[in-house]
Amino acid sequence: MKSFITAAFLALIPAIASADDWDATLEAARGRTVHFHAWGGDERTNAFISWVGDRVEAAHGVTLRHVKLGDTAEAVARVLAEKAAGRGSGGSVDLIWINGPNFAAMKEQGLLYGPFAGSLPNARWLDLSPGSANVTDFTVPVEGLEAPWRLAKFVFLHDTARIGPPPAEMAGWPDWAAAHPGRITHPDPANFMGATFLKQALAELAPEGTDLSVPPTDATFAAATAPLWDWYDALRPHLWRGGTSFPASQFAQRQLLNDGEIDLSMSFDPASAAAAIRDGLLPPSVRVHVPAKGSIGNVSFVVIPFNAANPEGAKVVADALLDPEVQAHMQDIRVLGAFSVLDPGKLAPQARADFAALPSGPALPRLEDLGPVLPEPAPGWMTQLEAEWQRRYAR
Repeated sequence: MKSFITAAFLALIPAIASADDWDATLEAARGRTVHFHAWGGDERTNAFISWVGDRVEAAHGVTLRHVKLGDTAEAVARVLAEKAAGRGSGGSVDLIWINGPNFAAMKEQGLLYGPFAGSLPNARWLDLSPGSANVTDFTVPVEGLEAPWRLAKFVFLHDTARIGPPPAEMAGWPDWAAAHPGRITHPDPANFMGATFLKQALAELAPEGTDLSVPPTDATFAAATAPLWDWYDALRPHLWRGGTSFPASQFAQRQLLNDGEIDLSMSFDPASAAAAIRDGLLPPSVRVHVPAKGSIGNVSFVVIPFNAANPEGAKVVADALLDPEVQAHMQDIRVLGAFSVLDPGKLAPQARADFAALPSGPALPRLEDLGPVLPEPAPGWMTQLEAEWQRRYAR
């Protein structure tokens, strides 16, 4: 009996230590302000972040200040400038909603705090096993340096009152666009949505054996993208305005779709069509389409800069974003509609019931409707795709 009690007690020590560490984190965070630098281009997302801020302030005395960005690179540049100026603590950025290329750059340049993600109490609801989307970001190992908070998956939105769904494979787009001249377009590839459109096509059209997880060289880039440019040359003449002008963003393209000027838009949020219909920003006849072979997908993460003034508060916010109640609220189409990053198999019965009770709608796909997730290529592919597209077509 004595040895059993001792073993049981020893088995509890890591959990107790972890709880004590988190209590210390909460105490250090109380009364502090977290400057959360996050893209501010979507009002529903902004409202959700504000709601999270209300929760962490009520529960933990942490004030969340959303610093709205037009581009994540703005926050990265600020952290980099502070490092160059020797500001190793007391930085102006506590938390960043990051994207893959910027995460890779920050990791490479030693601009990240952590690892911290595994220490968050709500990380127990995540799948962190090898191969999970939560452990790599644009092929770069996360290694606990960022925490996930929402799923992203590339989808097309089309108005079924005016046009049928896009082809099952990207190879069929030139003929489809030719049958609907001037009704199809994509955002400028200088915007991440336009670049993702090109990445989706590249993932399907690249020669067999192409490894997009490896950073491209000049030679591998040329070989992999040759079929893509042939495809785009065939597609471009049939695009809106003859392929000479492009919407600046997905929201500009969505407006064109709503105005009836085009019949197609695209998004990294599978719930965006249902949300826009609910908000009167798209007609009720819009539906979501996913290519038969799947589409580019990833996880949205948050990071803490190496010199954050309030890393404890940033961890409190990152943990709050993973709370099952918060994740279910986020996935509610009446709120945001973004799909949760939590592993349903790890959730308690009440949390699973909360997700099951969420409202649905004809324009809201189920998770199983979204098909396979095509992994993001290594960051260099997007950089070079954008540059080459600009060289070829931005004249």
